[in-house]
Amino acid sequence: MAVNNSLAQRTQKNGLTAYLTQDAVKNQINKVVGGKNGTRFVSSIVSAVQTTPALQECTNNSILNAALLGEALNLSPSPQLGQFYMVPFKNKKKGMVEAQFQLGYKGYIQLATRSGYYKKLNVLPIKEGELVSYDPLNEEIEVELIEDGILREETPTAGYYAMFEYENGFRKTMYWSKKKMQAHADKYSAAFDLKTAELIEAGKIPESEMWKYSSFWYKDFDGMAMKTMLRQLISKWGIMSIDLQNAIDKDMAVISDNGTPDYVDNQEEEKDGVVSEQEMREVPGSGPEHNGKNEAVSVADTGIEADFFDS
Repeated sequence: MAVNNSLAQRTQKNGLTAYLTQDAVKNQINKVVGGKNGTRFVSSIVSAVQTTPALQECTNNSILNAALLGEALNLSPSPQLGQFYMVPFKNKKKGMVEAQFQLGYKGYIQLATRSGYYKKLNVLPIKEGELVSYDPLNEEIEVELIEDGILREETPTAGYYAMFEYENGFRKTMYWSKKKMQAHADKYSAAFDLKTAELIEAGKIPESEMWKYSSFWYKDFDGMAMKTMLRQLISKWGIMSIDLQNAIDKDMAVISDNGTPDYVDNQEEEKDGVVSEQEMREVPGSGPEHNGKNEAVSVADTGIEADFFDS
């Protein structure tokens, strides 16, 4: 482990960190971030890249552009916070690995609540046995939640519920069964196949072959489903701020140097051994007060001086 960590640090120091020390790059960062926040911004990028080793294969400018978009939206790239992700994938047309900007479901919540329109906003999986009834006509749901948190987490998911309520009292709710969500993912996600998911769930795919199925539609179906619920709910019936519209428009895209999104078909990139989607599950005990292994990398660890950026 120590050897791998040392190698990763040398790679970053000689690759990404060297790239970030170029004058043109520093000027680009200062235009978006400004002042002493540049050091904090660079630290967050290096920390995210070290957390996801596959990002080390990505082009430096694609990592930077994805991070700059997240910074412009005032979202954190920390995988533990789950607001947005820099997702590595192999662009076969260009013959290189690039980083996509991917909005997490917690990023949707952050941007929506920050707009000031929403009094309430919630999304959660409904477990087997919890749903009593859902009336789509009046949009009323009755559930009996499992009180034991550990037992509830271990119980299979039956569906997904999302709702919002404006400050003026307008309310909208939505419920999808897991079967409906699976059909949606099977139809619209190039990285997900329902028959494959059923084989994985039944334990019929050997552990040695699981690396081929790195999409989080396989690894964290609930997390991707909650993001889908919020996207469906807010984009169809919600009020979207300029920041939220911008984030949705550029979700799942490589961000070019001029800020425009480049949507690339990433189907089957996991067959080449490249992680297709970054860790989306919140890590227990990794909050701001935590001083453990998931803590953000310090300025000293990045190899960049604290006064590197102009104030």
